[in-house]
Amino acid sequence: MLDQDITLADQIFTRMRREIVEGQLPPGSKMSEPELARRYGISRGPLREALRRLESSSLVVRRPNVGARVVELSSDQLLDLYYLREALEGMAARLAAERMSDEEIAELQDLIARHERQVAQDHGLAYYQSEGDLDFHYCIVRGSHNGRLQDLLANDLYHLVRMYRCQFGMSGPRAPTALREHAQIVDAIAARDGELAEVLMRRHIRASRQQVERRLTGELPTPPPLTH
Repeated sequence: MLDQDITLADQIFTRMRREIVEGQLPPGSKMSEPELARRYGISRGPLREALRRLESSSLVVRRPNVGARVVELSSDQLLDLYYLREALEGMAARLAAERMSDEEIAELQDLIARHERQVAQDHGLAYYQSEGDLDFHYCIVRGSHNGRLQDLLANDLYHLVRMYRCQFGMSGPRAPTALREHAQIVDAIAARDGELAEVLMRRHIRASRQQVERRLTGELPTPPPLTH
């Protein structure tokens, strides 16, 4: 019974995490245990374990007399997250240029080629990446071969970052530009130029942050929510 509960908690955790990232469970929404148990058709035990793990992943917050809610970052907190990404992912890109194997770099180049076909199919209006191995940023962090960076960016912050990338930065006129920037970073990594890879990654994330800032101030419209 215990093993079944653990397996069910894993399944519910993965499903809820995806729904939070893609906005089906919106930022700030209340995580009512009775309602969620009915929604997923499960008992409270596996649900509570899933909620605990979501809280550890910074996707759910608990407050006294309020209960659990989907995380909702203020504008300042969101921008702070981008500043943190700029520094850490820049470092990851530098290390990736130094440490990725030739095979890993070839896989990264294949990934960019797939993304180019995807953006072309979407007429340059969207650039949505699946999580994990198909996510460019995830692959760079993994390619750094630095355990601490991976813990910070691929575990602690990864899904929180994805949540806001999905809801703020996956569609609109910047999509083709973001793809070109990714390709330039991959070229620098393939050339084993760690300094250039870091500069390009920092510049890329800075441009994304500036776009988010313009959306927050109303200079740019907020993109429609993802439908897949």
